[in-house]
Amino acid sequence: MTNLTEGLVRRGYDVTLFATQDSLTDGTLRAVVPRPYSEDETLDPKVWEALHISSLMERAAEFDLIHNNFDFLPLTYSRLIPTPMLTTVHGFSNDQFRLVYRKYRHTHFVSISDADRDPYLPYVATVYNGIRLDEFTFNAEPADYLAFVGRIHPDKGVHLAIDVARRTGRPLIIAGIIQDQQYFDREIKPALGEAIRFIGPVGPLERDQLFRDAWASLHLTTIPERFGLAMAESMATGTPVIGTDLGSVPEVVADGETGFVVADVVGAATAVSEIGAIRRESCRERVRRLFSVDAMVEGYLSVYRTILGADAVRPDRPAEAV
Repeated sequence: MTNLTEGLVRRGYDVTLFATQDSLTDGTLRAVVPRPYSEDETLDPKVWEALHISSLMERAAEFDLIHNNFDFLPLTYSRLIPTPMLTTVHGFSNDQFRLVYRKYRHTHFVSISDADRDPYLPYVATVYNGIRLDEFTFNAEPADYLAFVGRIHPDKGVHLAIDVARRTGRPLIIAGIIQDQQYFDREIKPALGEAIRFIGPVGPLERDQLFRDAWASLHLTTIPERFGLAMAESMATGTPVIGTDLGSVPEVVADGETGFVVADVVGAATAVSEIGAIRRESCRERVRRLFSVDAMVEGYLSVYRTILGADAVRPDRPAEAV
């Protein structure tokens, strides 16, 4: 939510961010949780989730709108407060979560892709995630290697990326956090060598360089993609994406214009040889138009106006509590 908060503040809106105490924001920070409990095992998640959510709900009447990005738990307060609530649904990691979302259908929902929608929820709109273009360097003259950036997990199809690299004879650089060690040891590690390298997790600078110098990036997910931030990040550097036709991939990648949407590794290998026909400038432009911070902020302002009315969403009024 950092990019959205800062984008709204830059436009003059009064935004209160409910986050951890170590958060940095140009908005008004309200915090009870000292730091992310995922980074401190001494913090009991149930306790701090309750304190975090209640700290906002007890002040709900101060705000025109509550924009919830904290999954389903805040919805359980929505009938107890006077303030309308908008929830961005970032996927359903547990199918039972849908029971809570569906119970509170009287509230407002935004999806992060058209593909990632529950058929029983009344969505206001789809607003794509936005990235900061200034963090990605455009490169019109790439090298010849392929890139994979993402979780090292069967869902992300790292083994399929290796298959494509072997079929095309192109080097492959793999970057990401190992989430399934057995999968890595069984499917990835034996393939590593001079042509196929694993460099582990990468920070912003290393990620930028890896993407911008690549011939193409591979996003051969084996399950429907919810949004796929790595695809937008790749295209922001001008590097086309070759992705599996699952979930949001056809929404993010313009087939034949900013990469190729394929059915399998055979199609992906064929696409590698056709990447030269893609204008890398078109990749960058698509991100600027659809997946940039500015595009995301405009999308959410449109949603806020739909919920509150155009006159109620002005820079001189408090837009939301995030």
